[in-house]
Amino acid sequence: MFDFDFGKLLIFGIVALAVIPPKDLPRVMRVVGQALGRMRRMAADFQGQFMDAMREADLDSVKKELESVKSDFANVQKELNTIEQSAKIDSSFDPAMAIHSEQSHAIEAPKDVGQSEISLTGPTPEAPAPAAEAVAPVAPPPAAEPEVAAPPRDAAE
Repeated sequence: MFDFDFGKLLIFGIVALAVIPPKDLPRVMRVVGQALGRMRRMAADFQGQFMDAMREADLDSVKKELESVKSDFANVQKELNTIEQSAKIDSSFDPAMAIHSEQSHAIEAPKDVGQSEISLTGPTPEAPAPAAEAVAPVAPPPAAEPEVAAPPRDAAE
């Protein structure tokens, strides 16, 4: 606050002895001490109020930052929920049933190759529907008779 060094204090003391009589000096020193005490207390109160205001301002900024972080967190949580909903597997999907149907199709005999019953161009109004006789089933090839192995010839014959 004030820059007092030993030289300045000595000058104040000499001026005080010249102006104030020695008889009143203890009373003046007591009043000056009390005034300095009050000034120090007021300075400490001001500094404390200033520090409280600074803490409150910091606290307000921290509260604002916390609120912004909370809102950001809520936005991220909403986005994650939408991603989770879009990534959920349909409950009607049954992997065991899909594997079973694939196996059953693989085990079935191959279908006969013939004329397709499905029109790729779509139905035409003048064309009649294909008749059941038009599709001729292909007969399986006749089974070959197993060859009978000839008996081994004797070396003597």
